[in-house]
Amino acid sequence: MERSGKDYVLFGKGGQFLPQEEMLEVRKRKNNLTIGIPRETTYQENRVALAPEAVAVLVNNGHKVIIESDAGANAFFPDQDYAEAGGDLVHGHEEVFKAHIILKVAPLTDKELTYVKPGQVVFSTLALPMQKEDYFKALMNKKVTAAAFEFIRDKTKNFPLVRSMSEIAGNTAILIASEYLCDKKYGKGRMFGGFSGITPTEVVILGAGTVGEYAVRAAMGLGAMVKVFDNSIYKLRRLQNNLNTRIFTSIIQPKVLLKALKTADVVVGAIHSSWGRTPVVVTEEMVGQMKYGSVIVDVSIDQGGCVETSEVTNHTDPVFKKYGVTHYCVPNIASKVPHTASYAFSNFFVPVLLSMGDGGGIENLLKQDAGIRQGIYLFNGTLTKQYIGESFGLSYQDIDLLMAAF
Repeated sequence: MERSGKDYVLFGKGGQFLPQEEMLEVRKRKNNLTIGIPRETTYQENRVALAPEAVAVLVNNGHKVIIESDAGANAFFPDQDYAEAGGDLVHGHEEVFKAHIILKVAPLTDKELTYVKPGQVVFSTLALPMQKEDYFKALMNKKVTAAAFEFIRDKTKNFPLVRSMSEIAGNTAILIASEYLCDKKYGKGRMFGGFSGITPTEVVILGAGTVGEYAVRAAMGLGAMVKVFDNSIYKLRRLQNNLNTRIFTSIIQPKVLLKALKTADVVVGAIHSSWGRTPVVVTEEMVGQMKYGSVIVDVSIDQGGCVETSEVTNHTDPVFKKYGVTHYCVPNIASKVPHTASYAFSNFFVPVLLSMGDGGGIENLLKQDAGIRQGIYLFNGTLTKQYIGESFGLSYQDIDLLMAAF
């Protein structure tokens, strides 16, 4: 029997073939997203959430990107680049908040909380230790869905945005140390690295996490002699395996650490605390015994610092001297290289936003992507993080249970 391009099915007791209409695949409805990129107003936050190239990709896929004028200026992305990429430039901060999705780097400010519209989706950092109960209540009252950069995970259960910024901070810390080590005012005119016939620079790195690892890579690449201290044997072993070489490693024992500090040219504080303040492992007495003209870069200053003499500085006035030792204690080191850091944000968020659009919206994305789902701390105004709820006395529900019922 000839077939005319249709499938046939056996029907009834007589075994007669009847034509069956061709079944076409039903595609999910694509949403055209409207994304707002406000200019950062937080002090010395120079990064921007999307680079112009990222905006071009989104616009070419049918989405609309609203960008506040000068949003990328501090990251050296002029308005013209965004305009040529197809972005819609606006001059009012509040105008950007007409978009359904707000994508920014720093947490929402008190003023921006008043601009947020009911039912909006907000992606930003949260900086939980800085927040108060009113922050969450304001977003809950407006039924906002909000995700924090520092909570988002990838398929390997790691935190991709935190890792990207940590990699940048680790590399940049060594470049900063190199700059001040040779400075005639804050250093002693010494070039960072190792050269034939000259004793190499001695670098002590406190912490064997991502910041520490990339500081080690940068220091070793310049020929320095590196010593790493951490209280986790697992992290120290993992570091050596990742580097595929054997370096000096030690548990943080005061006598061993002090011996290393006395001969160190550079100290990088890269200890991270999962909750609360970073423990102080270098006392003021230890700093007093370090060499004149040596440099401390305390990356841990974001959590209070791991060096007792550290005091918060800023990108305008980044260093001070104590006991003849130069201290660099600027929080948010990645903001010192905003052009590079902004590309890191863009590389992560473009695929996420494209998936959101193709999947039909934020709800479908959260159902499909467990990593993004873990980044959510508010879903349609419902708090989804237990430790936030317990810290501020707010009711909460598990995000997985909310999505199962949605």
